[in-house]
Amino acid sequence: MREIVTIQVGDFANYIGSHFWNFQDELLGLADEPDSDPVFRRPSLDMDILYRTGETRQGICTYCPRLISIGSQGSLGSLSSSGSLNSNTSSVDAMDVVTWTGKVTRSVGKPCDKNKFLQSLSEEEQDKSSFLVNDTDREGGTQRRIQDKDRVESLENDVRFWTDYSKVQYHPQTLYELYGSWTDFNKFDNYGTGKDVSEWSHIEEMNERLRFFVEECDHIQGIQFIVDDSGGFSSIAADFLQNIADEYTNSPVLLYSARDPVTYACAINQRESITRSLHDAVSFSKLSCFCKLMIPVGLPSLKSAYATGALDIGELIHILAGQGRQNMVSIMDIAMPTPSLTDEIHQGHIQRSLHSLTPEIGEDDEDLYAIESLMVHGAFHSGDQRASVAQVKNSVCAAYEGRCTKPMFSHLSATLCPLPIPLPFPTIFDSSVGSHGEILGNQSEKGQPRGSLEIDSVPVATRLRSSRAIMPFIDTRLTNLRKHGIARGARGAELLRGWGFGKEELEDMEQDLSKMLSAFDPYSQLTSDSD
Repeated sequence: MREIVTIQVGDFANYIGSHFWNFQDELLGLADEPDSDPVFRRPSLDMDILYRTGETRQGICTYCPRLISIGSQGSLGSLSSSGSLNSNTSSVDAMDVVTWTGKVTRSVGKPCDKNKFLQSLSEEEQDKSSFLVNDTDREGGTQRRIQDKDRVESLENDVRFWTDYSKVQYHPQTLYELYGSWTDFNKFDNYGTGKDVSEWSHIEEMNERLRFFVEECDHIQGIQFIVDDSGGFSSIAADFLQNIADEYTNSPVLLYSARDPVTYACAINQRESITRSLHDAVSFSKLSCFCKLMIPVGLPSLKSAYATGALDIGELIHILAGQGRQNMVSIMDIAMPTPSLTDEIHQGHIQRSLHSLTPEIGEDDEDLYAIESLMVHGAFHSGDQRASVAQVKNSVCAAYEGRCTKPMFSHLSATLCPLPIPLPFPTIFDSSVGSHGEILGNQSEKGQPRGSLEIDSVPVATRLRSSRAIMPFIDTRLTNLRKHGIARGARGAELLRGWGFGKEELEDMEQDLSKMLSAFDPYSQLTSDSD
Protein backbone atom coordinates (compact mmCIF):
# COMPACT_ATOMS: atom_id res chain seq x y z
CA MET A 1 0.00 0.00 0.00
CA ARG A 2 1.22 3.51 -0.88
CA GLU A 3 -0.93 5.84 1.17
CA ILE A 4 -1.41 9.60 0.90
CA VAL A 5 -2.12 11.89 3.85
CA THR A 6 -4.07 15.04 2.96
CA ILE A 7 -3.73 18.32 4.89
CA GLN A 8 -6.02 21.32 4.45
CA VAL A 9 -5.00 24.59 6.14
CA GLY A 10 -7.35 27.56 6.06
CA ASP A 11 -11.05 28.01 5.55
CA PHE A 12 -10.91 28.45 1.76
CA ALA A 13 -8.73 25.33 1.49
CA ASN A 14 -11.43 23.47 3.41
CA TYR A 15 -14.12 24.72 1.02
CA ILE A 16 -12.09 23.21 -1.83
CA GLY A 17 -11.36 20.06 0.13
CA SER A 18 -15.03 19.56 0.92
CA HIS A 19 -15.79 19.31 -2.80
CA PHE A 20 -12.82 17.00 -3.32
CA TRP A 21 -13.98 14.55 -0.65
CA ASN A 22 -17.56 14.71 -1.94
CA PHE A 23 -16.22 13.52 -5.30
CA GLN A 24 -14.45 10.61 -3.62
CA ASP A 25 -17.51 9.78 -1.53
CA GLU A 26 -19.66 9.71 -4.66
CA LEU A 27 -17.21 7.32 -6.33
CA LEU A 28 -17.33 5.04 -3.28
CA GLY A 29 -21.11 4.99 -3.34
CA LEU A 30 -21.33 4.23 -7.06
CA ALA A 31 -18.71 1.47 -6.75
CA ASP A 32 -20.95 -0.35 -4.24
CA GLU A 33 -24.22 0.31 -6.05
CA PRO A 34 -25.26 -2.68 -8.21
CA ASP A 35 -27.37 -0.55 -10.59
CA SER A 36 -24.69 2.06 -11.27
CA ASP A 37 -22.75 2.38 -14.51
CA PRO A 38 -20.18 -0.48 -14.68
CA VAL A 39 -17.46 2.09 -15.38
CA PHE A 40 -17.66 3.13 -11.71
CA ARG A 41 -17.27 -0.44 -10.45
CA ARG A 42 -13.84 -1.13 -11.90
CA PRO A 43 -11.40 -2.90 -9.53
CA SER A 44 -8.59 -0.50 -10.49
CA LEU A 45 -10.11 2.18 -8.23
CA ASP A 46 -8.16 1.94 -4.95
CA MET A 47 -9.59 4.35 -2.39
CA ASP A 48 -7.39 2.95 0.38
CA ILE A 49 -4.73 5.34 -0.88
CA LEU A 50 -6.76 8.28 0.44
CA TYR A 51 -8.97 6.58 3.07
CA ARG A 52 -8.39 4.60 6.25
CA THR A 53 -10.44 1.81 7.79
CA GLY A 54 -11.25 1.89 11.48
CA GLU A 55 -13.77 1.02 14.15
CA THR A 56 -15.78 3.11 16.62
CA ARG A 57 -16.02 2.34 20.32
CA GLN A 58 -19.34 0.66 19.56
CA GLY A 59 -17.60 -1.74 17.14
CA ILE A 60 -18.96 -0.11 13.98
CA CYS A 61 -16.59 -0.26 10.99
CA THR A 62 -15.64 3.14 9.52
CA TYR A 63 -14.00 4.37 6.34
CA CYS A 64 -12.75 7.95 6.69
CA PRO A 65 -10.39 10.27 4.80
CA ARG A 66 -6.79 10.21 5.95
CA LEU A 67 -7.10 13.93 6.52
CA ILE A 68 -6.13 16.81 8.80
CA SER A 69 -8.34 19.89 8.39
CA ILE A 70 -7.20 23.09 10.09
CA GLY A 71 -9.44 26.16 10.27
CA SER A 72 -10.31 29.18 12.35
CA GLN A 73 -12.37 28.98 15.49
CA GLY A 74 -16.09 28.69 14.72
CA SER A 75 -15.57 27.62 11.11
CA LEU A 76 -17.11 24.15 11.46
CA GLY A 77 -20.73 25.27 11.58
CA SER A 78 -22.98 22.50 12.92
CA LEU A 79 -20.17 19.91 12.89
CA SER A 80 -18.31 19.12 16.11
CA SER A 81 -14.51 19.33 16.16
CA SER A 82 -14.53 15.70 17.39
CA GLY A 83 -15.76 14.67 13.95
CA SER A 84 -18.92 12.88 12.89
CA LEU A 85 -18.13 9.39 14.20
CA ASN A 86 -18.14 9.93 17.95
CA SER A 87 -20.84 12.57 18.15
CA ASN A 88 -21.92 11.29 21.56
CA THR A 89 -18.49 11.61 23.11
CA SER A 90 -18.63 14.11 25.93
CA SER A 91 -15.91 16.71 26.28
CA VAL A 92 -14.14 17.61 29.49
CA ASP A 93 -16.31 19.75 31.74
CA ALA A 94 -14.49 22.77 33.15
CA MET A 95 -16.66 22.53 36.30
CA ASP A 96 -14.97 19.18 37.12
CA VAL A 97 -11.37 20.52 37.13
CA VAL A 98 -10.32 20.05 40.77
CA THR A 99 -7.07 22.05 40.52
CA TRP A 100 -9.03 25.30 40.27
CA THR A 101 -10.73 26.52 43.45
CA GLY A 102 -11.88 29.91 42.24
CA LYS A 103 -15.20 30.96 40.78
CA VAL A 104 -16.19 29.36 37.49
CA THR A 105 -18.47 30.98 34.95
CA ARG A 106 -19.86 28.93 32.09
CA SER A 107 -20.56 30.51 28.73
CA VAL A 108 -22.16 28.24 26.14
CA GLY A 109 -22.77 29.39 22.58
CA LYS A 110 -25.86 28.34 20.67
CA PRO A 111 -24.99 25.53 18.24
CA CYS A 112 -25.50 26.15 14.53
CA ASP A 113 -28.57 24.58 13.01
CA LYS A 114 -28.17 22.06 10.22
CA ASN A 115 -29.46 23.07 6.81
CA LYS A 116 -31.88 20.90 4.82
CA PHE A 117 -29.08 19.02 3.12
CA LEU A 118 -27.37 17.99 6.37
CA GLN A 119 -30.71 17.18 7.98
CA SER A 120 -31.53 14.85 5.11
CA LEU A 121 -28.16 13.10 5.45
CA SER A 122 -28.87 12.47 9.13
CA GLU A 123 -32.31 11.11 8.31
CA GLU A 124 -30.88 8.77 5.70
CA GLU A 125 -28.35 7.42 8.18
CA GLN A 126 -31.07 6.82 10.76
CA ASP A 127 -33.47 5.07 8.43
CA LYS A 128 -31.90 3.96 5.14
CA SER A 129 -34.44 1.21 4.65
CA SER A 130 -37.36 3.62 4.26
CA PHE A 131 -35.59 5.43 1.42
CA LEU A 132 -34.82 2.14 -0.31
CA VAL A 133 -38.47 1.16 -0.14
CA ASN A 134 -39.68 4.53 -1.43
CA ASP A 135 -37.31 4.40 -4.38
CA THR A 136 -38.73 1.11 -5.64
CA ASP A 137 -41.86 2.67 -7.08
CA ARG A 138 -42.58 5.65 -9.26
CA GLU A 139 -44.25 7.65 -6.51
CA GLY A 140 -41.26 7.16 -4.22
CA GLY A 141 -38.86 8.17 -7.02
CA THR A 142 -40.82 11.34 -7.65
CA GLN A 143 -40.77 12.14 -3.94
CA ARG A 144 -37.01 11.63 -3.85
CA ARG A 145 -36.48 14.00 -6.79
CA ILE A 146 -38.54 16.65 -5.00
CA GLN A 147 -36.41 16.18 -1.90
CA ASP A 148 -33.21 16.47 -3.97
CA LYS A 149 -34.46 19.71 -5.54
CA ASP A 150 -35.20 21.18 -2.10
CA ARG A 151 -31.76 20.17 -0.85
CA VAL A 152 -29.99 21.71 -3.84
CA GLU A 153 -31.94 24.97 -3.45
CA SER A 154 -30.95 25.15 0.22
CA LEU A 155 -27.29 24.78 -0.78
CA GLU A 156 -27.52 27.39 -3.52
CA ASN A 157 -28.98 29.95 -1.11
CA ASP A 158 -27.70 29.07 2.35
CA VAL A 159 -24.03 28.02 2.63
CA ARG A 160 -22.19 29.69 5.49
CA PHE A 161 -19.57 27.06 6.30
CA TRP A 162 -17.66 24.48 4.26
CA THR A 163 -19.30 21.77 6.36
CA ASP A 164 -22.75 22.80 5.11
CA TYR A 165 -22.34 20.69 1.98
CA SER A 166 -19.95 17.99 3.20
CA LYS A 167 -21.17 14.39 2.83
CA VAL A 168 -18.16 12.77 4.46
CA GLN A 169 -17.67 11.26 7.91
CA TYR A 170 -14.58 12.64 9.65
CA HIS A 171 -12.26 10.93 12.10
CA PRO A 172 -11.87 12.54 15.57
CA GLN A 173 -8.24 13.37 14.72
CA THR A 174 -9.18 15.21 11.52
CA LEU A 175 -10.80 18.51 12.48
CA TYR A 176 -8.72 21.09 14.34
CA GLU A 177 -9.83 24.62 15.16
CA LEU A 178 -7.21 27.28 15.92
CA TYR A 179 -8.62 28.68 19.13
CA GLY A 180 -7.81 32.34 19.50
CA SER A 181 -7.55 32.87 15.72
CA TRP A 182 -9.34 35.68 13.97
CA THR A 183 -12.92 35.13 12.89
CA ASP A 184 -12.98 38.54 11.18
CA PHE A 185 -11.23 37.70 7.91
CA ASN A 186 -10.70 41.38 7.12
CA LYS A 187 -8.17 41.36 9.97
CA PHE A 188 -6.56 38.04 9.03
CA ASP A 189 -5.50 39.08 5.55
CA ASN A 190 -1.69 38.99 5.58
CA TYR A 191 1.25 36.82 6.52
CA GLY A 192 2.02 38.71 9.71
CA THR A 193 -1.38 38.13 11.34
CA GLY A 194 -0.85 34.38 11.12
CA LYS A 195 2.39 34.57 13.08
CA ASP A 196 0.43 35.87 16.07
CA VAL A 197 -1.73 32.73 16.00
CA SER A 198 0.95 30.19 15.10
CA GLU A 199 1.95 29.28 18.64
CA TRP A 200 4.06 26.24 19.50
CA SER A 201 1.08 24.51 21.14
CA HIS A 202 -0.87 24.71 17.87
CA ILE A 203 2.01 23.34 15.79
CA GLU A 204 2.62 20.53 18.28
CA GLU A 205 -1.04 19.51 18.18
CA MET A 206 -0.97 19.47 14.36
CA ASN A 207 2.17 17.33 14.44
CA GLU A 208 0.53 14.84 16.81
CA ARG A 209 -2.46 14.47 14.51
CA LEU A 210 -0.22 14.00 11.49
CA ARG A 211 1.84 11.44 13.38
CA PHE A 212 -1.35 9.47 14.13
CA PHE A 213 -2.20 9.10 10.43
CA VAL A 214 1.37 8.55 9.23
CA GLU A 215 2.25 5.83 11.73
CA GLU A 216 -0.70 3.67 10.72
CA CYS A 217 0.38 3.74 7.04
CA ASP A 218 2.16 0.74 5.57
CA HIS A 219 4.23 2.90 3.25
CA ILE A 220 3.29 6.56 2.88
CA GLN A 221 4.06 7.85 -0.62
CA GLY A 222 3.65 11.53 0.24
CA ILE A 223 1.53 14.37 1.59
CA GLN A 224 -1.07 16.29 -0.39
CA PHE A 225 -1.17 19.79 1.16
CA ILE A 226 -3.78 22.45 0.37
CA VAL A 227 -3.29 25.90 1.87
CA ASP A 228 -5.48 28.98 1.84
CA ASP A 229 -2.93 31.53 0.62
CA SER A 230 -5.27 34.49 1.10
CA GLY A 231 -3.90 35.69 4.43
CA GLY A 232 -2.62 34.56 7.81
CA PHE A 233 -3.08 30.85 7.16
CA SER A 234 0.01 31.01 4.92
CA SER A 235 2.17 31.65 7.97
CA ILE A 236 0.57 28.80 9.91
CA ALA A 237 1.05 26.46 6.95
CA ALA A 238 4.70 27.47 6.55
CA ASP A 239 5.46 26.61 10.18
CA PHE A 240 3.63 23.29 9.83
CA LEU A 241 5.46 22.50 6.58
CA GLN A 242 8.81 23.24 8.19
CA ASN A 243 8.11 20.68 10.91
CA ILE A 244 6.99 18.16 8.29
CA ALA A 245 10.21 18.70 6.33
CA ASP A 246 12.27 18.11 9.49
CA GLU A 247 10.40 15.01 10.68
CA TYR A 248 9.39 13.30 7.41
CA THR A 249 12.37 13.90 5.17
CA ASN A 250 11.52 10.99 2.85
CA SER A 251 7.87 11.97 2.35
CA PRO A 252 7.52 14.49 -0.51
CA VAL A 253 4.92 17.26 -0.20
CA LEU A 254 2.71 18.24 -3.13
CA LEU A 255 1.47 21.75 -2.26
CA TYR A 256 -1.60 23.45 -3.73
CA SER A 257 -1.50 27.16 -2.89
CA ALA A 258 -5.12 28.37 -3.26
CA ARG A 259 -6.34 31.95 -3.34
CA ASP A 260 -9.88 33.02 -2.44
CA PRO A 261 -11.34 35.00 -5.40
CA VAL A 262 -12.65 37.59 -2.93
CA THR A 263 -9.07 38.70 -2.24
CA TYR A 264 -8.65 39.84 -5.86
CA ALA A 265 -10.70 42.95 -5.14
CA CYS A 266 -8.86 46.22 -5.76
CA ALA A 267 -6.89 47.65 -2.83
CA ILE A 268 -8.52 50.72 -1.29
CA ASN A 269 -5.25 52.58 -0.61
CA GLN A 270 -1.49 52.41 -1.16
CA ARG A 271 -0.74 50.83 2.21
CA GLU A 272 -3.15 47.98 1.52
CA SER A 273 -1.66 47.50 -1.93
CA ILE A 274 1.88 47.27 -0.52
CA THR A 275 0.72 44.88 2.21
CA ARG A 276 -0.86 42.55 -0.34
CA SER A 277 2.20 42.64 -2.58
CA LEU A 278 4.52 41.79 0.30
CA HIS A 279 2.19 39.09 1.55
CA ASP A 280 2.24 37.44 -1.88
CA ALA A 281 6.04 37.60 -2.06
CA VAL A 282 6.74 36.38 1.48
CA SER A 283 4.05 33.69 1.41
CA PHE A 284 5.27 32.26 -1.89
CA SER A 285 8.90 32.31 -0.80
CA LYS A 286 8.28 30.64 2.58
CA LEU A 287 5.81 28.01 1.35
CA SER A 288 7.94 26.96 -1.62
CA CYS A 289 10.90 26.24 0.67
CA PHE A 290 9.26 23.20 2.26
CA CYS A 291 7.67 21.30 -0.63
CA LYS A 292 8.88 19.34 -3.65
CA LEU A 293 6.23 20.65 -6.03
CA MET A 294 4.03 23.75 -5.71
CA ILE A 295 0.92 24.49 -7.77
CA PRO A 296 -0.59 28.00 -7.38
CA VAL A 297 -4.31 28.03 -8.17
CA GLY A 298 -6.73 30.95 -8.20
CA LEU A 299 -9.30 32.49 -10.51
CA PRO A 300 -11.66 31.80 -12.17
CA SER A 301 -12.93 28.99 -9.95
CA LEU A 302 -11.53 26.37 -7.62
CA LYS A 303 -14.59 24.21 -7.17
CA SER A 304 -13.27 21.69 -9.70
CA ALA A 305 -9.53 22.00 -9.09
CA TYR A 306 -9.26 18.64 -7.37
CA ALA A 307 -10.85 16.48 -10.02
CA THR A 308 -7.65 14.51 -10.53
CA GLY A 309 -8.32 12.02 -7.74
CA ALA A 310 -5.57 10.01 -6.11
CA LEU A 311 -2.12 10.63 -7.57
CA ASP A 312 1.23 8.97 -7.33
CA ILE A 313 2.89 11.94 -5.66
CA GLY A 314 6.44 10.69 -6.03
CA GLU A 315 6.02 10.01 -9.75
CA LEU A 316 4.32 13.37 -10.34
CA ILE A 317 7.11 15.27 -8.58
CA HIS A 318 9.75 13.33 -10.51
CA ILE A 319 8.03 14.12 -13.82
CA LEU A 320 7.53 17.85 -13.25
CA ALA A 321 10.29 18.89 -10.87
CA GLY A 322 12.97 16.22 -11.25
CA GLN A 323 13.82 16.56 -14.93
CA GLY A 324 15.09 19.21 -17.33
CA ARG A 325 15.49 22.55 -15.58
CA GLN A 326 14.11 21.07 -12.32
CA ASN A 327 11.53 23.81 -11.79
CA MET A 328 9.33 23.12 -8.73
CA VAL A 329 6.45 25.54 -9.52
CA SER A 330 3.86 24.12 -11.90
CA ILE A 331 0.76 25.40 -13.71
CA MET A 332 -2.62 23.69 -13.47
CA ASP A 333 -5.00 23.62 -16.45
CA ILE A 334 -8.42 21.98 -16.53
CA ALA A 335 -11.25 21.12 -18.91
CA MET A 336 -14.54 20.19 -17.27
CA PRO A 337 -16.21 18.76 -19.24
CA THR A 338 -13.80 17.82 -22.02
CA PRO A 339 -15.06 17.74 -25.61
CA SER A 340 -15.24 14.44 -27.47
CA LEU A 341 -12.17 13.32 -29.39
CA THR A 342 -13.96 13.99 -32.69
CA ASP A 343 -15.32 17.41 -31.67
CA GLU A 344 -15.03 19.71 -34.70
CA ILE A 345 -14.70 22.97 -32.73
CA HIS A 346 -11.62 21.74 -30.82
CA GLN A 347 -10.45 19.62 -33.78
CA GLY A 348 -10.40 16.54 -31.56
CA HIS A 349 -7.69 17.93 -29.27
CA ILE A 350 -8.35 17.74 -25.54
CA GLN A 351 -5.44 20.13 -25.00
CA ARG A 352 -7.26 22.91 -26.90
CA SER A 353 -10.08 22.91 -24.35
CA LEU A 354 -7.87 23.34 -21.28
CA HIS A 355 -8.07 26.57 -19.24
CA SER A 356 -5.55 27.62 -16.64
CA LEU A 357 -6.38 27.84 -12.94
CA THR A 358 -2.98 29.36 -12.18
CA PRO A 359 -3.02 33.19 -12.19
CA GLU A 360 -0.50 35.67 -13.60
CA ILE A 361 1.03 33.36 -16.20
CA GLY A 362 2.41 34.06 -19.68
CA GLU A 363 2.79 32.11 -22.91
CA ASP A 364 5.06 29.08 -23.35
CA ASP A 365 4.76 28.34 -27.07
CA GLU A 366 8.53 28.48 -27.60
CA ASP A 367 9.61 26.65 -24.44
CA LEU A 368 11.83 23.75 -25.52
CA TYR A 369 12.23 22.56 -21.91
CA ALA A 370 8.52 22.39 -21.03
CA ILE A 371 7.29 19.27 -19.22
CA GLU A 372 3.63 18.22 -19.07
CA SER A 373 1.57 15.63 -17.24
CA LEU A 374 -1.98 15.17 -18.57
CA MET A 375 -4.72 13.19 -16.77
CA VAL A 376 -7.93 12.33 -18.68
CA HIS A 377 -11.01 10.82 -17.03
CA GLY A 378 -13.93 9.33 -18.94
CA ALA A 379 -13.47 11.05 -22.30
CA PHE A 380 -15.95 10.53 -25.14
CA HIS A 381 -14.89 9.42 -28.61
CA SER A 382 -17.99 10.80 -30.32
CA GLY A 383 -21.44 11.71 -29.04
CA ASP A 384 -22.04 9.71 -25.87
CA GLN A 385 -19.68 6.85 -26.81
CA ARG A 386 -16.83 6.44 -24.33
CA ALA A 387 -13.31 6.52 -25.72
CA SER A 388 -10.91 3.69 -24.96
CA VAL A 389 -7.57 4.40 -23.32
CA ALA A 390 -5.87 3.68 -26.66
CA GLN A 391 -8.08 6.21 -28.46
CA VAL A 392 -7.28 8.87 -25.86
CA LYS A 393 -3.57 8.13 -26.21
CA ASN A 394 -3.69 8.37 -30.00
CA SER A 395 -5.60 11.65 -29.86
CA VAL A 396 -3.19 13.24 -27.39
CA CYS A 397 -0.12 12.03 -29.30
CA ALA A 398 -1.56 13.40 -32.55
CA ALA A 399 -2.06 16.77 -30.90
CA TYR A 400 1.57 16.85 -29.76
CA GLU A 401 2.77 15.91 -33.26
CA GLY A 402 0.81 18.82 -34.71
CA ARG A 403 2.50 21.40 -32.49
CA CYS A 404 5.39 23.51 -33.78
CA THR A 405 7.18 23.31 -30.45
CA LYS A 406 6.74 20.11 -28.46
CA PRO A 407 7.38 19.71 -24.73
CA MET A 408 10.70 18.11 -23.84
CA PHE A 409 8.81 15.42 -21.92
CA SER A 410 5.12 14.54 -21.66
CA HIS A 411 3.21 12.00 -19.58
CA LEU A 412 -0.37 10.76 -20.04
CA SER A 413 -2.62 9.04 -17.53
CA ALA A 414 -6.06 7.97 -18.80
CA THR A 415 -9.00 6.12 -17.29
CA LEU A 416 -12.48 5.20 -18.51
CA CYS A 417 -14.08 6.43 -15.27
CA PRO A 418 -15.57 9.95 -15.52
CA LEU A 419 -16.03 12.35 -12.63
CA PRO A 420 -19.37 11.77 -10.86
CA ILE A 421 -21.25 14.92 -9.84
CA PRO A 422 -22.46 14.70 -6.23
CA LEU A 423 -25.67 16.39 -5.16
CA PRO A 424 -23.97 19.29 -3.28
CA PHE A 425 -21.94 20.36 -6.33
CA PRO A 426 -22.95 23.89 -7.48
CA THR A 427 -24.91 24.67 -10.62
CA ILE A 428 -22.06 25.82 -12.88
CA PHE A 429 -22.50 23.90 -16.13
CA ASP A 430 -23.75 25.39 -19.38
CA SER A 431 -27.11 24.32 -20.79
CA SER A 432 -25.26 22.60 -23.67
CA VAL A 433 -23.85 19.95 -21.30
CA GLY A 434 -25.71 16.63 -21.31
CA SER A 435 -26.53 14.33 -18.41
CA HIS A 436 -23.23 12.43 -18.79
CA GLY A 437 -21.13 15.49 -19.62
CA GLU A 438 -21.40 15.17 -23.39
CA ILE A 439 -21.48 18.44 -25.35
CA LEU A 440 -24.90 18.77 -27.00
CA GLY A 441 -25.56 20.39 -30.34
CA ASN A 442 -27.46 23.42 -28.99
CA GLN A 443 -24.41 25.48 -28.00
CA SER A 444 -25.87 28.64 -29.54
CA GLU A 445 -29.02 28.37 -27.43
CA LYS A 446 -28.26 29.65 -23.96
CA GLY A 447 -30.62 28.20 -21.38
CA GLN A 448 -30.58 27.83 -17.63
CA PRO A 449 -27.31 26.63 -16.07
CA ARG A 450 -27.27 22.97 -15.06
CA GLY A 451 -26.09 21.19 -11.94
CA SER A 452 -26.25 17.90 -10.09
CA LEU A 453 -29.99 17.47 -10.66
CA GLU A 454 -29.49 17.35 -14.43
CA ILE A 455 -25.92 16.02 -14.75
CA ASP A 456 -24.72 12.68 -13.35
CA SER A 457 -21.07 12.77 -14.43
CA VAL A 458 -18.64 14.64 -16.68
CA PRO A 459 -15.42 13.78 -18.50
CA VAL A 460 -12.55 15.85 -17.15
CA ALA A 461 -8.94 16.54 -18.11
CA THR A 462 -6.31 18.06 -15.84
CA ARG A 463 -2.84 19.10 -16.95
CA LEU A 464 0.13 20.05 -14.80
CA ARG A 465 2.97 21.70 -16.68
CA SER A 466 6.38 23.06 -15.89
CA SER A 467 7.20 25.86 -18.33
CA ARG A 468 8.39 29.42 -18.80
CA ALA A 469 4.77 30.55 -18.55
CA ILE A 470 5.13 30.64 -14.74
CA MET A 471 7.89 33.29 -14.95
CA PRO A 472 5.58 36.36 -14.64
CA PHE A 473 4.10 34.85 -11.46
CA ILE A 474 7.54 34.48 -9.85
CA ASP A 475 8.96 37.72 -11.25
CA THR A 476 6.10 39.81 -9.86
CA ARG A 477 6.79 38.52 -6.35
CA LEU A 478 10.54 39.07 -6.65
CA THR A 479 10.08 42.61 -7.98
CA ASN A 480 7.63 43.56 -5.23
CA LEU A 481 9.89 42.13 -2.52
CA ARG A 482 12.80 44.21 -3.77
CA LYS A 483 10.76 47.36 -4.35
CA HIS A 484 8.63 47.43 -1.21
CA GLY A 485 10.76 45.49 1.28
CA ILE A 486 14.49 45.51 0.49
CA ALA A 487 15.34 48.68 -1.43
CA ARG A 488 16.65 51.66 0.52
CA GLY A 489 13.73 53.63 1.95
CA ALA A 490 11.23 50.91 1.01
CA ARG A 491 7.79 51.74 2.38
CA GLY A 492 7.12 48.17 3.45
CA ALA A 493 10.36 47.60 5.37
CA GLU A 494 8.79 48.49 8.72
CA LEU A 495 5.81 46.25 8.00
CA LEU A 496 8.13 43.28 7.33
CA ARG A 497 10.01 43.95 10.57
CA GLY A 498 6.67 43.82 12.33
CA TRP A 499 6.13 40.39 10.75
CA GLY A 500 9.43 39.27 12.26
CA PHE A 501 11.68 39.39 9.18
CA GLY A 502 15.15 40.91 9.39
CA LYS A 503 17.39 42.09 6.57
CA GLU A 504 19.30 38.81 6.21
CA GLU A 505 16.14 36.70 5.97
CA LEU A 506 14.68 39.04 3.34
CA GLU A 507 17.89 38.78 1.32
CA ASP A 508 17.66 34.98 1.55
CA MET A 509 14.10 35.17 0.16
CA GLU A 510 15.34 37.39 -2.66
CA GLN A 511 18.09 34.91 -3.49
CA ASP A 512 15.66 31.95 -3.50
CA LEU A 513 13.25 33.72 -5.87
CA SER A 514 16.14 34.77 -8.12
CA LYS A 515 17.28 31.14 -8.36
CA MET A 516 13.77 30.10 -9.40
CA LEU A 517 13.85 32.61 -12.25
CA SER A 518 17.39 31.75 -13.32
CA ALA A 519 16.30 28.13 -13.84
CA PHE A 520 14.31 29.34 -16.86
CA ASP A 521 17.31 31.08 -18.47
CA PRO A 522 18.19 28.98 -21.54
CA TYR A 523 21.81 30.16 -21.42
CA SER A 524 22.29 29.02 -17.83
CA GLN A 525 20.58 25.75 -18.81
CA LEU A 526 23.05 25.20 -21.65
CA THR A 527 25.95 25.99 -19.33
CA SER A 528 24.65 23.50 -16.79
CA ASP A 529 24.29 20.81 -19.47
CA SER A 530 27.84 21.36 -20.77
CA ASP A 531 29.24 21.23 -17.26
